[in-house]
Amino acid sequence: MPTSQKAPAWAIAAVLAVFAVIAYQILFAPDDLKGTKNILPMAKTIPLPVDGPESIEWDPQGEGPYAAVVDGRILKWRGHDLGWVEFAYTSPLRGNCSRHEVVPTCGRPLGLSFEKKTGDLYICDGYLGVMKVGPEGGLAELVVDHAEGRKVMFANQMDIDEEEDVLYFNDSSDKYHFREVFYVIFNGERSGRVIRFNKMTKEAKVVMDNLRCNNGLALNKDRSFLITCESATGLVHRYWIKGPKAGTRDIFSKVPGYPDNIRLTPTGDFWLGIHCKKNLIGRLMLNNKWLGKLVEKTVPLNFLIGEMHGFRQQGIAVKISGETGEVLEILEDKEGKHMQYVSEAYERDDGKLWFGSVFSPAVWVLDRK
Repeated sequence: MPTSQKAPAWAIAAVLAVFAVIAYQILFAPDDLKGTKNILPMAKTIPLPVDGPESIEWDPQGEGPYAAVVDGRILKWRGHDLGWVEFAYTSPLRGNCSRHEVVPTCGRPLGLSFEKKTGDLYICDGYLGVMKVGPEGGLAELVVDHAEGRKVMFANQMDIDEEEDVLYFNDSSDKYHFREVFYVIFNGERSGRVIRFNKMTKEAKVVMDNLRCNNGLALNKDRSFLITCESATGLVHRYWIKGPKAGTRDIFSKVPGYPDNIRLTPTGDFWLGIHCKKNLIGRLMLNNKWLGKLVEKTVPLNFLIGEMHGFRQQGIAVKISGETGEVLEILEDKEGKHMQYVSEAYERDDGKLWFGSVFSPAVWVLDRK
């Protein structure tokens, strides 16, 4: 082609730019959820000196919140005058712990649950297993790290039935620890378990298995069943503990996006933190095991995390009925400029909603009154 007939460089750049925009909208743009309330930007931010308050909890006296953070510690909020103070830690190896990245030897506390009658704090650590620390804090001790001959690789969230003196907790994978959680979501493996631990007999029994990255877990108000959500599929599974269906399981609900922790509300419903919304490229990897395996071997983890949320930070929480599993409410920060990577939504008796984040260095509180 004569030089005079070649397309100008600006035209080629414009075509490529248009193609990139179209490709992004088709493959990477997050879902547009219907009927959401864009009110999370109104929440008050309480910064932390460490990243990743994945789970938050209050002690039996109502003090807190306590926050499980990325450097292996549990911090306690003492109000604006004192701020965040160290309460406990899961590993004695503190020499090289980072406030921004997971160091496996330091542990990674995730789900937190206080036992009301003792004041003990139970901790699911994504590397070490289920831990416990007394009301005075300090170094946590191991409670359980094996069940039915298999090591607990990825303890994630738990709930306590104090009347029966048992714990129920998630082991999200038999291959990966917390840092590789996104590979667990995409590679198709179904090694997630729900484990019942009897505090008196020390027996750890698997009550649900064949789960795909089961993440959050909570008992319902009368302790007749528990629910656990799969981050990979958005399915919320139910396991019946009492009644004529005891020992059986079913699908309780399905929620949008990639769900994380579950918390029971004072009225008996459930809040689920949603890490981010889904997109087409994510669905392709989730629904094609070979593609998920290829991604696991070839795609850097940081890029995979960005791809999951369309390279746009988001903040989302979903409320479902404690009786039917129906989605009752979806709250979000559509622009993700204020709240991001919500791992937990915790409704208190005063109606305030508190939010944790698996990555961000903050918790948020929304006063809906």
